Amino acid sequence: MKIQGYLFSGIALFMLGAAIVYGLWSKEPVGTTALFLSFSLAAMIGFYLVFTARRVDTGAQDRKDADIADDAGELGFFAPHSWAPLVLALGGLTAFMGPVFGWWLAFFTAPLLLVGLWLWVFEFYRGENQNQ
Repeated sequence: MKIQGYLFSGIALFMLGAAIVYGLWSKEPVGTTALFLSFSLAAMIGFYLVFTARRVDTGAQDRKDADIADDAGELGFFAPHSWAPLVLALGGLTAFMGPVFGWWLAFFTAPLLLVGLWLWVFEFYRGENQNQ
């Protein structure tokens, strides 16, 4: 994880430099803001990865003498197929169309978002995926 953290930290520093140069040179606020936001997002990811790498065991990708087979095995638990992300994405799509077509669309969007969020949060508490 350390390597990925350092990679994102390097990207963050590059974005910071690009944002400063772009902001001073072009004096255009939208692009400058986007570059500063890109810097902050990369910095947050880099900080999280470096901070987490200190607390977990060293992975195979952090050792110079590691083989490819050292990283083999179970990667974790992944949820089975679910319709909840689709419902939530449709709710998000409808919500982002609200400013285009009218704010009245939020009235119909809110229940769709709430149902999608409810389905996703409680997907392992009902049906065939229910934990005993």
